[in-house]
Order: sequence, then structure tokens, then C-alpha cells
Amino acid sequence: MRKFWCTALYSLLVFGLFAFVQPLLAQDGDVTDDEVNEVARDVYCPVCENTPLDVCATQACADWRELIRTKLGEGQSKEEIFEYFARQYGDGVLANPPRRGVSLIILWILPVVVLLLGALVFSRVLRSMRTAPEGTTATTQVVEPQGEITTPVSSSEPASEDDYLARIEEELGKTK
Repeated sequence: MRKFWCTALYSLLVFGLFAFVQPLLAQDGDVTDDEVNEVARDVYCPVCENTPLDVCATQACADWRELIRTKLGEGQSKEEIFEYFARQYGDGVLANPPRRGVSLIILWILPVVVLLLGALVFSRVLRSMRTAPEGTTATTQVVEPQGEITTPVSSSEPASEDDYLARIEEELGKTK
């Protein structure tokens, strides 16, 4: 009976080691370059400015890609890897920085507020250009062909198109 228990215990120990060690060894090999690059495309290089890890050829990026491969092999998700890099190197290494804290205000809220204020100022400027302030009248000056300025013509209403054509014909008649 003792031999049976020793054999059973030995078998259980071998099976347990195989069950726990084999997945750990196999997981690192199961992570493909495509899976690594899927995560690496959303993380920027620490050396080159605005270059994603998946296309950067520096040694630092190669090290970071291997770190991503290891973390994926350990079973971490993309979000956990992004959180790791953001904790270690700041939100600036992420292609899509998280929407929290100061980055929420600076990167997401402030541009919208500035755009709305700019649109408001632009509309007010256009509105003020369209209408003349009350109490003022439009003043036009008629220029003679010789370059002399005659008395200004003031009216609260703009001249009609017929008046304008009549003045043009009158000026053309003087030059003939």
C-alpha cells in the first residue's frame, strides 16, 4: 500500500509541476509580433519624438517591445500595460492619453472652450460690421473726373441702383 501512495504522490507532483510550469514557458512563445505591435502602436518612443514603438528602430524601443511581449506573456491586458507605461514614464508616452485630471482639462475641455469663445467673438465682429451704430448716417463723397471732391452726400438710406446708374451715365456724358 505504501508503494501505491508514493507512486500516486510522485505522479501528482510531476503532474502539478507540468501543469504550472508548462503554461509559463509556453506563454512567452505564444505572443506574436502582431500582438506586441498592436500594443506598441499606441505607445510612443522614449527617445524619438512622436514615433510609435511599432515603427521605431532604436534600442530603447526594442527593449520596450520585449517588455510588452513579457507582460502579454504574463497575461496582462492592453489597458494594464498602458497603465504601467503611464505610471513609469507619464501620460506623454501614450498615443491616447487618459481623460482624467490635468490632461482632461488641457487636452479635451480647453480646446472646446477656446473654439466656442472664438466662434462667439467672430459672430459678434461680423454682426457689428453688418450694422452701423444708431445715430450715424452713411456719408459718401462724389469724385469728379478731374479729381476734385464735391460736397459729401449724406443720407440715412443707401443710394438705389438707379441713382448709381444715372450718375455713371452723367459722368460718361461729361467725358465725351
